[in-house]
Amino acid sequence: MTRTYLDWNATAPLGQAARAAMIAAMDIVGNPSSVHAEGRAAKGLMERARAQVAEAFGAQGADIVFTSGATEAAALAFSGRDLHCGAVEHDAVASWCQLDLPVDRQGHVAISDPAQSTLQLANSETGVIQDLPEGLAVVDATQGFGKVPVAFNWLGCDMALVSAHKLGGPKGVGALVLKQGLDVAATIKGGGQEMGRRSGTENLIGIAGFGAAADAAAKALADGIWDEVAQKRDYLEDLLADGLEDPIFVGRGEDRLPNTMNLITPGWKGETQVMQMDLAGFAVSAGSACSSGKVKASKVLTAMGYSDLEAASALRVSIGPDVSKEDLERFAKAWLAAYARHKKRAA
Repeated sequence: MTRTYLDWNATAPLGQAARAAMIAAMDIVGNPSSVHAEGRAAKGLMERARAQVAEAFGAQGADIVFTSGATEAAALAFSGRDLHCGAVEHDAVASWCQLDLPVDRQGHVAISDPAQSTLQLANSETGVIQDLPEGLAVVDATQGFGKVPVAFNWLGCDMALVSAHKLGGPKGVGALVLKQGLDVAATIKGGGQEMGRRSGTENLIGIAGFGAAADAAAKALADGIWDEVAQKRDYLEDLLADGLEDPIFVGRGEDRLPNTMNLITPGWKGETQVMQMDLAGFAVSAGSACSSGKVKASKVLTAMGYSDLEAASALRVSIGPDVSKEDLERFAKAWLAAYARHKKRAA
């Protein structure tokens, strides 16, 4: 059976540039903290990757602190702080904050005090892109970085979270981006690596892959690759809409990630759809990869005002540049056939 991967928001496939950079980094023997030639070579490779991430994210002059991923970056950013957020935030952020900011039906969060608030750039489940006010304490840019134009230096925030594996880099590496002059207290203490903010020998192979992936993602974005992805996403929605009476496409008509479709089919559980599509050869999701394995309604959709029944009946399809229209046509055919069987059983 041919497998088709349509879950890019969970993790993007490892890109060729990242793969090549990681393989090359495997031949670097030294520890970046060592002062001998081998150590300096490792340090140079790491600093090159740091510069690549800064350039791609528009964060020249900011501090890039490498971590094990966006979740650790969030822990570093939020530890010791009492900030506010909306219930549409990823659990890595929401678990640190007061969930008291209002969310409207379109998924937009109202911010009254940016300096005491955090807000995501884009939602992983719906793709909805937020209107970011100036002066936010933290921006979770994990999903938007590499897919939409964004620059840390014009976001006007204090800190931002980014992750490698969402843009074609390896899993297990991310970064906290800090406005120059701002500091955070280390949550992992030891040898004082990463400017004393995150101890532990750096994951040189992963960091090299992150830098190469960020560089490749910036070039793809500039070349208009993601505009083509948005056209494919819209094509898929049209294909599915033609077979449905009253389709509920969450976020359609809003500014959203170019690759993300969220379709609600009330009464047909999202996890059932995921399993049936998996058997048909398609990898899709019922929501965030960190929570979709739990059998419950999407907290993002309930925060937006959808009922528990609707929120438990959502399917997310997130695509990338390697996905073809033919792939989407095959998926639409398989999904509509499964939907017809569901309707027949429910009748």
